[in-house]
Amino acid sequence: MPQRPTPRRLLIAAALAGLSAATAMAAPTCQVRSGPGAPPLVIELYTSEGCNSCPPADRWLSTLKDRPDVVPLAFHVDYWDRLGWKDRFASPDWTQRQYEIAARNAARSVYTPQVVVGGRDHRRWSSLPAPGGTAVVGLSLGREGDGYVAQVRREAGAPARLAGYWAVTEDNHTTQVRAGENHGVTLHHDAVVRELRPVAEVGETPLAFRPSAGPDAVSGPRPRHVVFVVTDARTGTPLQALRLGC
Repeated sequence: MPQRPTPRRLLIAAALAGLSAATAMAAPTCQVRSGPGAPPLVIELYTSEGCNSCPPADRWLSTLKDRPDVVPLAFHVDYWDRLGWKDRFASPDWTQRQYEIAARNAARSVYTPQVVVGGRDHRRWSSLPAPGGTAVVGLSLGREGDGYVAQVRREAGAPARLAGYWAVTEDNHTTQVRAGENHGVTLHHDAVVRELRPVAEVGETPLAFRPSAGPDAVSGPRPRHVVFVVTDARTGTPLQALRLGC
């Protein structure tokens, strides 16, 4: 004959149910995986708050931030800083990166705004090519506590050597420019690269990353994405990329 639940049994059952719900909520659910189709386009914008031809490109990049088929990255260069306005997002490392891409593409100079798509200069930046080709690398990206883990999987046609990089980007930044070519203009920025960490060699061993860059001192905390890009180690060409906003 079934026993009637006692108050004590009811309390224990309620506690176990609550524990199960809490455990389910704590389970890692922040993860993305690449699909079987073409990899997303990795779009790098080289820009500066001191350049009066850059705001249209900045606004264009902002229209891409929610698209699943692209990974936008805004690199603010520092060579405009000497002309009257210091861009707080600019870094000499991003300038050096732009020069390295120019050398790889046999270009004689750098410029802003410059858009690089898939590692190549793309001057008609308002018209993007459609993602195409077959993915030669599979990728998963997930959050674990305060860090992130990427797992790379080789597919048919993958290059002999793979490399990659982690990036941290921020959205919804606003700057009121008080000098230089954009004096008096309020600028809005998305996908601003705040941190970049290269990975010289990528295999099938999981890769761990913990962001070190804190919130911007002027704007405070902003929506963030953590990005991992797998590249051909020889050419630097992006092969696969994912971004995570949690």
